[in-house]
Amino acid sequence: MERTFTFAALPTSVAELQALPEYAMTDPFMTAALTAAILCNYEANPQTTADMLNAIKGPRPLTPYEIQFLRDRLAGKGYKPFSYFMGASPANNYTPDKPYVITVRDDPYSYQNEGYVRLQMHSFGADTDRPITLRQKGNQWMLWEQMLLSDIRIPAKDDEWA
Repeated sequence: MERTFTFAALPTSVAELQALPEYAMTDPFMTAALTAAILCNYEANPQTTADMLNAIKGPRPLTPYEIQFLRDRLAGKGYKPFSYFMGASPANNYTPDKPYVITVRDDPYSYQNEGYVRLQMHSFGADTDRPITLRQKGNQWMLWEQMLLSDIRIPAKDDEWA
C-alpha cells in the first residue's frame, strides 16, 4: 500500500505543523510524511525543526545524540529532505515541484512488530528506499526512528563533474 500527501507549504513552526490535517497522525503514513516535511526546515532553523520533531515524537523527545545526528547529516546538505518530494532531482538541485507531493509505502516487512510500523520513502537521489519507523500511542502514530538522512547523489550545483 502507498499513500501520497500534498502540502501547499512546508511547516516552519510548531503552530504551522499543528495546523496541518496530517498532524492528527492517526495513521503512520501521515507521521512519515510529516517527518520529511519537517526536516526540510532544518537549514533555515535547526531549533524550530527540533521542536517540530519533538511534537511528532510523543513522550520521547529528541536525545542529544539525535540532535547531533541531525547536525552532522544536514550541515551543508539541507537538500537531503527535499529529495523525497516529487520533482526533486540532482539535476535541479533537489528543488521539488509545488505543491509539495510525497509518497510513503509499506512493504511485506512493515508490520512485523506489534505497535510499530516500518515504512519506506523514496529519495530521488538514491537507488533504494529509506526506512522510517513509527510507534503507536493510543490512536496516534509517533516518530520512533528515521533513516532518511543517509547520503544521496550531490546536487548538480555541487558536482564539479556535472
